[in-house]
Amino acid sequence: MVVSSLKLQDLIEEIRGAKTQAQEREVIQKECAHIRASFRDGDPLHRHRQLAKLLYVHMLGYPAHFGQMECLKLIASPRFTDKRVGYLGAMLLLDERQDAHLLITNSIKNDLSQGIQAVQGLALCTLSTVGSAEMCRDLATEVEKLLLQPGSYVRKKAVLTAVHMIRKVPELSNIFLPPCAQLLHERHHGILLGTITLITELCERSPAALKHFRKVVPQLVQILQTLVTTGYSVEHSISGVSDPFLQVQILRLLRILGRNHEESSEIMNDLLAQVATNTDTSRNAGNAVLFETVLTIMDIRSAAGLRVLAVNILGRFLLNNDKNIRRALELSLALVNSSNVRAMTQELQSFLESCLPDLRADCASGILLAAERFAPTKRWHIDTILRVLTTAGTHVRDDAVANLTQLIGGAQELHAYSVRRLYSALAEDISQQPLVQVAAWCIGEYGDLLLEGGCEETEPLQVEEEKVLALLEKVLQSHMSLPATRGYALTALMKLSTRLRGDNNLSLPCHILELKGRLPSHSHATLWPSRIRQVVSIYGSCLDVELQQRAVEYNTLFRKYDHMRAAILEKMPLVERGGTQDEEAKESKEAQLSEAALVPTEPQASKLLDLLDLLDGTFGATQPPPALEPSPGGTLVHLLDLPCASPAPASIPNLRVFEREGLQLNLSFVRPPGTPALLLITVTAVNTSGADVTHFVCQAAVPKSFHLQLQAPSGDTVPAQGGLPVTQLLRILNPNKAPLRLKLRLTYNHFGQSVQEIFEVNNLPVEMWQ
Repeated sequence: MVVSSLKLQDLIEEIRGAKTQAQEREVIQKECAHIRASFRDGDPLHRHRQLAKLLYVHMLGYPAHFGQMECLKLIASPRFTDKRVGYLGAMLLLDERQDAHLLITNSIKNDLSQGIQAVQGLALCTLSTVGSAEMCRDLATEVEKLLLQPGSYVRKKAVLTAVHMIRKVPELSNIFLPPCAQLLHERHHGILLGTITLITELCERSPAALKHFRKVVPQLVQILQTLVTTGYSVEHSISGVSDPFLQVQILRLLRILGRNHEESSEIMNDLLAQVATNTDTSRNAGNAVLFETVLTIMDIRSAAGLRVLAVNILGRFLLNNDKNIRRALELSLALVNSSNVRAMTQELQSFLESCLPDLRADCASGILLAAERFAPTKRWHIDTILRVLTTAGTHVRDDAVANLTQLIGGAQELHAYSVRRLYSALAEDISQQPLVQVAAWCIGEYGDLLLEGGCEETEPLQVEEEKVLALLEKVLQSHMSLPATRGYALTALMKLSTRLRGDNNLSLPCHILELKGRLPSHSHATLWPSRIRQVVSIYGSCLDVELQQRAVEYNTLFRKYDHMRAAILEKMPLVERGGTQDEEAKESKEAQLSEAALVPTEPQASKLLDLLDLLDGTFGATQPPPALEPSPGGTLVHLLDLPCASPAPASIPNLRVFEREGLQLNLSFVRPPGTPALLLITVTAVNTSGADVTHFVCQAAVPKSFHLQLQAPSGDTVPAQGGLPVTQLLRILNPNKAPLRLKLRLTYNHFGQSVQEIFEVNNLPVEMWQ
């Protein structure tokens, strides 16, 4: 006997009338029990009503998996009311990860061949929603037949289902090529828009299809010409713009067909100029069409005058106060190349000074990446980074400080120029923490050049030792300074203790010591090292552990090894990047810095291991590596973590671990020779498809015997067409030298779909742990 239960409308009213969440759960649990009982009793007349209630419960977030098999029964029913609820339940409760979804393949095949449009529409919607690769292969021929059916209702849904099939199984392209040419003659808006989308998917995934559809470029141009001049259909016009959705989709397809093809680009030039000049820019719809027009102009082999027009449109976008127009920022960054980097960077920097705070991070990061890739000279590169740090220092990426210090350190001829520029910038503003950190590092390394003067590339600047020390002390005192910034300033003072000449006639300013209560107001000193030692000693009791450790180590150096202080605090050696430009484009900044740190230095014959065991940290690093073990023979380990001489690391081959729809994930490996238990894995994501991969997140897991540290990625968007890759560094400690097992989880959005992939990497090279 079927247990009586609430009707759907009554259930909705009762749930909405619940005053607490507990009452709501009680109502739902009671009704789910009635639904289960009804399913067990097998009531065929009321099964669709029970499932409809269960779907409402599912949409509220409660479990409804026990209704999956009921969906299959309803789909197989001859009644339309049953099929409608059954297909709806299948779309909500089934997906590719469940084997049950394969059981509806035969039902969908039968419904597609019935000839009833309403039933065919239900089957096509379900197939395009939950259809797996196996289902797409089995049902591709049925969908192809429906593409040329007389009814527009079914054809529109068949076209969209074909798009889903191509995304799932690109090798099905040949099946859908012939109908597309005929579908381009359609006047129905939905069918034509779906056909353009289908052709776009085919061209992105098949070189043969791309070559085939270049023949229809004149026809596409004619369709767009009609849209611009006479309109397509009044009901699809938005704010005076004729069918902007169809215009945008045609422009995207033309961009793909005209890329690297002179003949097709020539056919498009006049039309693109007409669209760019006649589109209304007072509404968002017109701006969307203009945005796609600029993208198309810059991507095909367009005429020079047309490119100038596109750049002018882009400039108007950047001056617009509407946030919806700020997509031009992404386009501007994508258009930077070696020939226009100076002009484009200047415009972007001007925009950075006046843009909203929520856009500054993207703009600053984009400028830094463009400068790194296309910098014409080192001096221009340094000036560009300094201007970004001065304008939006708090919004730059974490690796900006390390990149700039490495750049300055490798440009020996620009040391004097850089230290003077940074000193002037620091004297004006100490609020931008990345700028302060770089300036402190540079003053500590090249403070003697700052005092010598004689730099022809800058205006004359008279700098006194007193002012330099006072500025660093101001950084240490400032409430705006982060602990890491104070660490840079403290190290800079230590470096200056060996670079300043000193003056016996100068007295010791004691404002800091008075502030900390360490010295009376009448205390004086006669040498700069004494003054610096007193300042350093203040931080020996600092609450920040890292800063306290630095101060204690530096005090030990003053107290016990003062005769070797000059040798230990020498200038950092030049750090050169290894590998070719192509390799650098694939590797992350963290991996480059790690490899650069492995450059051997000339050993010094001094037995300072007892002291230097304490000094195993590096200021400015995002995550300091483990301390290097001292090698036999009394090799000196540098105060600031410079490694001792050691053999070059063994080469470990790179590994491709993931590839789907143009997204590739590659792993590169580095084992620092001084720490054999440490493995650095750089994860590089590259996107060769025609659409950006957004919200990209890579997570990793290792067995409990390993220690994993996952550093922040370089971004969360992998640009299309092989743009700048997204990189992320994994630091894995393997003390037992056990075989590594690595599990990765990727989540991202691609082609309008949310994707999640979980897989285990089992073919890792044995050189990683042996």
